[in-house]
Amino acid sequence: MSLVPIPPEDLVALDDFAAAHPLKIDLVYADPRHPENVFREDIYRADARLWAHKDFAPVILLAADICFERTGWLFEVKDCLRTVEAQQRMRETAVVKAHPQWLAGPDNLLSLPGGGGHPRGMAADIVLIDANGEKIDMGTKFDFFAEDIRDNPAARNATRFCDDEARNQRILYHRRVLEESMMEAAKDLGRALVPLPEEWWDFRFPSSHVNAYAPVRDADLPENMRMTAT
Repeated sequence: MSLVPIPPEDLVALDDFAAAHPLKIDLVYADPRHPENVFREDIYRADARLWAHKDFAPVILLAADICFERTGWLFEVKDCLRTVEAQQRMRETAVVKAHPQWLAGPDNLLSLPGGGGHPRGMAADIVLIDANGEKIDMGTKFDFFAEDIRDNPAARNATRFCDDEARNQRILYHRRVLEESMMEAAKDLGRALVPLPEEWWDFRFPSSHVNAYAPVRDADLPENMRMTAT
């Protein structure tokens, strides 16, 4: 079966919607000095934008509206389209080479280049912030890579994060707010959505949908839309 190509015109820049919706764009991997860039290298070029597939972007925007209406919190979107070249660049960084377990086994933390929802603009990494830009406590940082995947506080089934039971309950509530906002938005728009079990920040279209499309390469995009400098 031939895969459906994703033309550039089917990608929308979420940056363009930030003024009209309660969301911020923080493209972590474009800045090697960003405190949340676990790779410590510029995966994306400095002027890269945050692109999403035209079918996926409305889910994020509606979910942000739902979350803000109920809590006053904003979405901060960290990543969406991650081109094949960017995925390859991640795997070649020094920090990943120092942690080969991140690439091993069925629970590997980094997809093969072209794999998953990100290279199709059909997966997004999202955190919550308050009106002052302060991060809402989710128990772990974004892109928390557990040394042992079997004991992963970033996983959605995690229930204990510290010895403070009140904080544990707050974290679970915060995670529930994010997940329920995304799932409700997807349902309202008639879309199926999968919260990635290992990462509380990751939401994507099901693989049955994603895998019908060809991954996006920088080489297939016009210069102003490319994610990497190569």
